[in-house]
Amino acid sequence: MTRPPVRYRIITASLLTIAAIYFLVPVYWLIVSATKSSADLFGTFGFWFSDHPRPVGHLIDVLTYDHGIYVRWFGNSLLYAGIGAVCATLLSAAAGYALAKFPFRGREAIFNLVLAGVLIPGTALALPLYFLFSSMGLSNTYWAVLIPSVVSPFGVYLCRIYAAAAVPDSLLEAARIDGAGEARIFAGLGLRLMTPALVTVFLFQFVHIWNNYFLPLVMLADSDLYPIQLGLTSWTGYADRQPVLYQYTVGGAFLSVVPLMVLMTVLQRYWRTGLTEGSVKA
Repeated sequence: MTRPPVRYRIITASLLTIAAIYFLVPVYWLIVSATKSSADLFGTFGFWFSDHPRPVGHLIDVLTYDHGIYVRWFGNSLLYAGIGAVCATLLSAAAGYALAKFPFRGREAIFNLVLAGVLIPGTALALPLYFLFSSMGLSNTYWAVLIPSVVSPFGVYLCRIYAAAAVPDSLLEAARIDGAGEARIFAGLGLRLMTPALVTVFLFQFVHIWNNYFLPLVMLADSDLYPIQLGLTSWTGYADRQPVLYQYTVGGAFLSVVPLMVLMTVLQRYWRTGLTEGSVKA
């Protein structure tokens, strides 16, 4: 296999470097700003540390402010994103597998409806969802954010496409001949072979729920139920009267991206290709 010319490799490396800088500079600014006081945020150079940085002290102040309300918001975000992403991944896997491997009347119509769901922005559904949950007495509860989070049209679409390509029909037929039921085949073979797609759906849905702002804003009135994004926004609303909240908001924003970085680092090893290689004998 011949290597590409040097000029193409240089261009590729340069573009990747520019992209890395573009995405990492905001993270660097957030790390630097989290070590500063509110006065230093506005009185020192934004991309370098102040004369007396207190990273640990400032983060402790964030965690203990207002009887530890940030810790509660952090836990709420973990609850919404964790449970919502797991349930959405399992439902998407089951729906995508069924659409890919079981022929039935109306299958393509259902799949087209799923595609339509991908095209509809979540903000367009927030107000109808509020009226629905309000009539059921579920507004301003954990369920008002959790239930909409378990539905992922994109997840269903991705799982259907991946299951059609990665789960061989011959392997399923062999399992049926051996006497395995459909539920056992799905749990033992389908989910295992669809692991890269499931990890992708989980990460996309976790990040989407974690960063979701508009749905909790519409659904929740009690600050004890707020996720991090909505809680930090409420702090910025009072920052003009309490300038220390500027620093707390920056520190809270820094803490809020840590779970996403950890999750990406831990789960990226599951993105593998060729999981089905060798599963079917020639």
